[in-house]
Amino acid sequence: MIPRKFGLYLLLCLTPLTAIAGMVPKAPDIEATGYLLMDANSGQLIVEHNVNERLPPASLTKMMTSYIAASELHSGHISLKDKAPISVAAWKMGGSRMFIREGTDVAVEDLMRGIIIQSGNDASVAMAEYIAGSEDAFADLMNQQAARLGMNDSHFVNATGWPADNHYSSAHDLAILARHIINDFPEHYEIYSEKSFVYNNITQQNRNLMLWRDDRVDGLKTGHTDAAGFCLVSSAKDGDMRLISVVMGTNSEQARAQETQKLLTYGFRFFETYKAYSEGDGLTTVRVWMGQENELKLGPAEDLVLTIPRGNHDQLKAEMTVNPDVTAPIHKGDILGTAIIRMDGEVLLEKPLVALNDVEQAGIFKRMWHHIVRFFANLF
Repeated sequence: MIPRKFGLYLLLCLTPLTAIAGMVPKAPDIEATGYLLMDANSGQLIVEHNVNERLPPASLTKMMTSYIAASELHSGHISLKDKAPISVAAWKMGGSRMFIREGTDVAVEDLMRGIIIQSGNDASVAMAEYIAGSEDAFADLMNQQAARLGMNDSHFVNATGWPADNHYSSAHDLAILARHIINDFPEHYEIYSEKSFVYNNITQQNRNLMLWRDDRVDGLKTGHTDAAGFCLVSSAKDGDMRLISVVMGTNSEQARAQETQKLLTYGFRFFETYKAYSEGDGLTTVRVWMGQENELKLGPAEDLVLTIPRGNHDQLKAEMTVNPDVTAPIHKGDILGTAIIRMDGEVLLEKPLVALNDVEQAGIFKRMWHHIVRFFANLF
C-alpha cells in the first residue's frame, strides 16, 4: 500500500506527432442489441453499447467450451490424439452438428475443429462429457472459469448455447473470453481461422463470413438462435494492432458481418496501439532507508500498453507517484508507486510501479544512523 504521494511528478511527453484527439470522428451506428470494439493488447474499449447487458449468447457459448478444452490440452490432462467416446446424448443433439455417431470414438483434435469450425452441438457435448464426465459437471467448470476470468455477467447451463433459462453472457464478457483464447493458448488459436473442416465425408464451412471478407480477420465464433439473433465475435490483426469486435442481436448472417466490418474499419483507421513503457523499464528511483543500497529503481511489472487516437502521442503525459518512506528489506516486485498516463487530462492508464530488484537490510550501524537522520528530517 502507498501511504501517501511523494512530491515527485515526472511529466514526460512521449513521441511527438501532430494529430489531436478531437479529429477522431464519431463511431459508426451499429444495428445490434449489444456491441463493442476492444483493443486486444491494451484491453481498452474503443466503441461500446450495452456491453454489460446479459443476453443469450447462442453458440458463442462454445468459445468457453473450446477454451476449457484448450486449457486441458495445455495442462496435459488430455491430448489431441485422445479418443472420446460418443454418447447417445451427444449423438442426438440437434441444431448445427459435426455428425459424429453414437458408440464411436472420436479424436479430441477432431472434436476441437467440430466445435470451433462447424459449431457442432454434438461435438460440444462429447467434449464436455469427456472432460468432466457429464455436461452438467462441465457447466460448473465453465462458470468457475468465467469467475476466474472476471466474466461477471455470464452464467452457463450447457456447453452448446442451446436455449436455456439462466444461460447468458454479455458483449464485454465475450470480448474478455476472446482475449484469453488468443493470448493464453496461441497454439490452438489457429483453428479459429480455418474456413472448413471435413468429417465423416461431410465438408462444412466456417460460418464466420469475415474470414472471406477481410484478410486481417483470423477468428473467432458465430452464434444464432431465435432469442439471441445473429451474433459474431471476431478478431483481426493489422501490424502490431489486434482488435476484437462483438456484435449480439443482429437480424441476419449478412448483418452481423456487415456491422463487424464497420467496427473493425473504424478501429484500424482512427486508433492505434501504443506501448508507452516496457516491463522492467526503470522509470524513477526512490530513496531507501535502512538498506544496503540507498536508492532503488521502480518500473512497471508489465508492458504499459494503451489505445490512443492515431497520431496523438504528443498529447500523452506520464506521472509517477512513489512511496516516500521506503524501508529495507525490499523484495523485487513489491509495489511502491503508481504510473498514471493521461491524455487531455483524462486518465487512460493507471498501473503499479514495482521494485526492480531486491534491497537487503543494512548492518546495525547504518540502520542506527538512518534512524537518527529520519527522526530529524521528520522534525523539519
